[in-house]
Amino acid sequence: MRYTCSSCNIHACNKKDFKKAPRNCPSLNERGKEIEQVYLEEENYKIAQVSANIVMEDYGSKTRIIETIDFAKKCKYQKIGLAFCIGLQKEAFAVEKILRQHGLNIESVICKVGGVNRELIGIYNCEVPMCNPIAQAEYLNDKQTDLNIVLGLCVGHDSLFFKYSKAPVTVLAVKDRVLGHNPLQAIYEIDENCKENVK
Repeated sequence: MRYTCSSCNIHACNKKDFKKAPRNCPSLNERGKEIEQVYLEEENYKIAQVSANIVMEDYGSKTRIIETIDFAKKCKYQKIGLAFCIGLQKEAFAVEKILRQHGLNIESVICKVGGVNRELIGIYNCEVPMCNPIAQAEYLNDKQTDLNIVLGLCVGHDSLFFKYSKAPVTVLAVKDRVLGHNPLQAIYEIDENCKENVK
């Protein structure tokens, strides 16, 4: 059976009333208790606890960047990696400045690092170097960052970065060249039901 949480209006999980859950509810999966135990591993426990507390504190009153700073500090992450897109160079500069002002040490790596020719991945007749998210991740791994922040990496490039990063990763912004890096705007325009979530 497929999991179809996006169309569920029962939300048995949120109410902890699993008698009303649909048959295909993933909350009924036998592996649930096994997965719960993974949260008790030291690093997972810290991340989950800090994240939950940040959500509960002053809910909806902090920007994403302030929540990210709070998260880093409460997890005692000192060395922060910033993997960013060349198209968001100015934003990366500002983000690094803000993070430093809050006492964090920053290592930043641009997407075009290494100037790798696109012929490596079978793309010819293009002079612009390919994006290199694996190198971004590996160079930040070399610096032994505690937490990595993704700023505007392309779809797919972000996937490779997540795959190779040894440190936990959070996303400050995603790329959407058409909508000013606000991809949910397209969803709000397409689906009337979502508009009520826009505040």
